[in-house]
Amino acid sequence: MSDFFQNGIITTLHNLATRPVDALEAELHEFSKQRPMALVLPCLYSELEQPALAHILDELSGATYLSHVVIGLDRATESEYRYALKYFSRLAIPHTVIWNDGPRMQAIQAKLKNFGLAPGELGKGCNVWYCLGYIQSMTEIDAVALHDCDIVTYERGLLSRLLYPVANPRFNYQFCKGFYARVADGKLNGRVSRLLVSPLVRAMKRVFDGHPFLDYLDSFRYPLAGEFAMRVDVVKSLRIPADWGLEVGILTEIYRNHSTKRVCQVEVADNYDHKHQELSADDSRRGLSRMSTDISTSLFRIMATFGLVFDQGTVRTVKASYLRIALDLIESYSNDATMNGLRFDRDAEERAIETFATNVLKAGRSFLDSGEEMPYVPSWNRVLSVYPGALDDFSANVAEDVAQYSTPCLTPAAVTSA
Repeated sequence: MSDFFQNGIITTLHNLATRPVDALEAELHEFSKQRPMALVLPCLYSELEQPALAHILDELSGATYLSHVVIGLDRATESEYRYALKYFSRLAIPHTVIWNDGPRMQAIQAKLKNFGLAPGELGKGCNVWYCLGYIQSMTEIDAVALHDCDIVTYERGLLSRLLYPVANPRFNYQFCKGFYARVADGKLNGRVSRLLVSPLVRAMKRVFDGHPFLDYLDSFRYPLAGEFAMRVDVVKSLRIPADWGLEVGILTEIYRNHSTKRVCQVEVADNYDHKHQELSADDSRRGLSRMSTDISTSLFRIMATFGLVFDQGTVRTVKASYLRIALDLIESYSNDATMNGLRFDRDAEERAIETFATNVLKAGRSFLDSGEEMPYVPSWNRVLSVYPGALDDFSANVAEDVAQYSTPCLTPAAVTSA
């Protein structure tokens, strides 16, 4: 059970008591009559081989208030796409699997490239962008949620709590961010959020005297959570980052385009666990090291768009302030872990902070050297202004893929040998 304390400049919706999922879903069924809902699942083919996704689909089959589920499938061959269509058929809700690597989707991407509007690099951001485009082609959908496919601790109550604030017609929220505790295997997780994002935001607040955007970002209990929901109207003007700055970039877009009074965060689970990445302290192109660099670079770029001026001295000051704040937080996390009977590896935590501090400095210097904008994918409003038939073509191509490749179905063994 969470507390009821409100802090920051956005509303926090807590899980103050264990309300039965059935009660939430009964209300969502009523809401769906005037506000139909959909779910987006960005997915790598490799995740079909993991037990987490099978469990998620079993749980989702009970979320009958959903009108549709859109699965964006990345890194799949033709035989793997055929298998994926069969795999997702266990989902007892209308659904569509988008084959992002297929020739029809490649044709859409080529056409967008001719207009200079194609996503610059493939990845989760690109996958989410295409899925949200497909959602817009479904004109009856009014609210959409998104979550990952690797959640080990998934229960469908997560989705009902995530959608409830934007689906309830008596609420005024346009965007909702999920949050949760990150505890697994007897220890605290969520290192990038705990040890990088929160102290880095607070360091920038110290250096730049509490900029309003930093107050907004610091209001989120878990800014890197991949679970969020929004009204479909929000999607049209959303510019999605293509790199590891996806979550922070989306929060930035929401801040630019909407009042903070129409933004909330909701506690969607008592605990949350998914696949973990290595720190990769010796390789800045992999794991949490790359993630920390991308996120830090994003924050430098974002703050520059608000008119803040950076130079070498400012970057060094931000890094020094970050390091001090992060190291001071170690004691708080250590005491919290001890009181809750959790293991706490102080040496590993401080090594992570040292890696992150190095990457904050690298990111700041890289920003000063290049001055390039964040790699955002264009908004769908911009795409439709020069390619009005994009959504119709997109929807038709996806439908043709599903019709052509639904049969015959290959087994996982056949896929492996293909």
